[in-house]
Amino acid sequence: MALPDPHATLLKFGYPDTLLHQGEHWAVLVRPAQPTLGSLVLCATSDATAYGDLPEAAFAEQAALVRRIERFAKCFCNNEKINYLMLMMVDLQVHFHVIPRYSGDRSHAGQPFPDSGWPALPDLGRSVPASGDLIGSMKASWAATE
Repeated sequence: MALPDPHATLLKFGYPDTLLHQGEHWAVLVRPAQPTLGSLVLCATSDATAYGDLPEAAFAEQAALVRRIERFAKCFCNNEKINYLMLMMVDLQVHFHVIPRYSGDRSHAGQPFPDSGWPALPDLGRSVPASGDLIGSMKASWAATE
């Protein structure tokens, strides 16, 4: 069920087209710009602009989603590490950029997805646009992690 009035950060990251999961307090989205294969956005569904302003129940839901995100990443791109980046300088509502990390390249449908920053910080400036085919593959993989 789509949110009746999604906030600007959700919309920026393609909601509802990129939606993998929507809970009471969080949405998991395919990150439209993929710095590494399988990159996601974990976005609070409320208008909160400070992490500490989220209700207690949001933290319990987030814990369950983090476990599922990590199962998804391991299955989808065989990541070696995962980075959760809470930047919120431009997109104000609470959200994390979830970046699977790996040495070497990964590919999807013949498209290479290098981890240009490995083993240091992820290089968010170098990314591959998430195609409709990739989004579909990620949705199918997400569904398989239930």
